[in-house]
Amino acid sequence: MSANSNTFDSVKAVILSAHKSTTSEEKVNFYNCWAETYDRDVAVLDYCAPSLAANSISSHFNAVREAAVVLDVACGTGLVAKQMKKLGFGHFVGVDGSEAMLDKARETGLYQDLKQCLLGEEPLPVQWADTFDVVVIVGALSVGQVSFSVIRDLCNVTKPGGYICMTTRSNYDNLEYKAALESELRQIEEEELWTCLEVTEVVDWERAVSEEEDGYISGAVYVYKKH
Repeated sequence: MSANSNTFDSVKAVILSAHKSTTSEEKVNFYNCWAETYDRDVAVLDYCAPSLAANSISSHFNAVREAAVVLDVACGTGLVAKQMKKLGFGHFVGVDGSEAMLDKARETGLYQDLKQCLLGEEPLPVQWADTFDVVVIVGALSVGQVSFSVIRDLCNVTKPGGYICMTTRSNYDNLEYKAALESELRQIEEEELWTCLEVTEVVDWERAVSEEEDGYISGAVYVYKKH
């Protein structure tokens, strides 16, 4: 993970090494180590999820953007906030499990508050209930990362009438997770807690890194509005 680790083969090796991380502590340590080169490395992958999510939110959000409070869940180095800032949003709160990633997010100057939290193991603060105009989670909802069970927490901290945007991968090793995620999304909708506004399948999500795939893998963006 040195400064020159941004060729495709080296980035691929970094990401495949993450699959060896099984405990929460190992995963956090991996992201702490990756934080320094993360932005350069994902650029090599043509990782477009942050801009896709920001554009999806933008297409549905019709209130005053400058006043909107956005919770960026699994915010990493701040890639989503950077994209949303371009679209007129300006008030961000970030949550991530990695302190090193949060340090990088802090350097952007975009966040009014940043909090370290192990998603799926620690609940979001109870005082955040019905607080945020927009809640976004990009890149973390996939097998081996954050459990899809967190999406109820995301719904809970969103204001009534607010928006929740989520992404996941659609490649082979994530299909079981994606099916479980979509089942939970439908269940919450059946409970009349939110309404689905958009599901967009994207063919060229990012460059494939697994040995079984080449070219680009696909992914999906979901946007819901809380009742």
